[in-house]
Amino acid sequence: MTNKISTLINLASPKLGSLGVKANDEFFAPLKRMLLDNEPIFIPDKYDDHGKWMDGWETKRRRVPGNDWCLIKLGSPGIIKEIDVNTKFFTGNYPPQASIEGIYSESEPDIDDKKWLTILEKVDLDGDKINKFSVKKKNVVNWIKVNIYPDGGIARLRLWGDVYQNWDNFDNNKIIEISALKNCGKIISYNNAHYGDVSALLSEGRGKNMGDGWETRRRREPGNDWIIIELGKKARLEEVEVDTAFFKGNFPESCSVEGVDADGNIENIENLDWTPIISKTALKADTIHKIKIENKYKQTIFSHVRLNIFPDGGVSRFRVYGFI
Repeated sequence: MTNKISTLINLASPKLGSLGVKANDEFFAPLKRMLLDNEPIFIPDKYDDHGKWMDGWETKRRRVPGNDWCLIKLGSPGIIKEIDVNTKFFTGNYPPQASIEGIYSESEPDIDDKKWLTILEKVDLDGDKINKFSVKKKNVVNWIKVNIYPDGGIARLRLWGDVYQNWDNFDNNKIIEISALKNCGKIISYNNAHYGDVSALLSEGRGKNMGDGWETRRRREPGNDWIIIELGKKARLEEVEVDTAFFKGNFPESCSVEGVDADGNIENIENLDWTPIISKTALKADTIHKIKIENKYKQTIFSHVRLNIFPDGGVSRFRVYGFI
């Protein structure tokens, strides 16, 4: 079975390096919770010094004119195409309206800067619901300002879009991590991802635990599991890194890597003529494996790679290095 996933990236994800920089108010719940990748939860009897514990960002009740806001730094510049404002479990304390602005700035922008662009005009929100919106204007931004009217709480914010990378700034003779999320790499399909968080596979840093990576179910039939990565840009490949951090009794016995230049033929990509660029290689538990591309393929241009794991198991991080 093939699972095709949306090629849009959550630009607000901490996996991309995004973070909540500041908010005018975080009385009931901190801004950083609003950006978490996991789904929000509700614990009925959990309270803290400020009152009811809520899984998201929540401000106090506003008693003066105006509205509350927060500032988010995106891990990479991007073009936002869709927005999810999730008010799950916020029923009597969600903001009735919200708007979102964006800007591209090398340094932290002033909240009142006149150059802020409207990403999402003021819209109505429903409580305890994922409120979905499409973005009409496609601007490259790396800072986001979320306005809520007048106050309240948001469980999760997802900013779906494409990472933007100015490839003119790169040295063609310098090796780069061409599969990285920040370099426009993305997962496009896989046969199984029963456990863990498959979207973490291309994230920065090492996994935090066994749930922070791609893990398949136990295979009870012949064959192997696989995942296909779209590289940020076509490249000549040099090396891959397969990290089995925290996978000790469930790491794959071995892996291999194939490459292809899809030339835009994404719909039929699994059936294209794939080139075996790394032969079957034994893996170890909880280890970073650096594996060189076979020399005869180092001058070949590829747009996608397929990581095959035998027969099943978990991989925390996968990185592909090459020259654009």
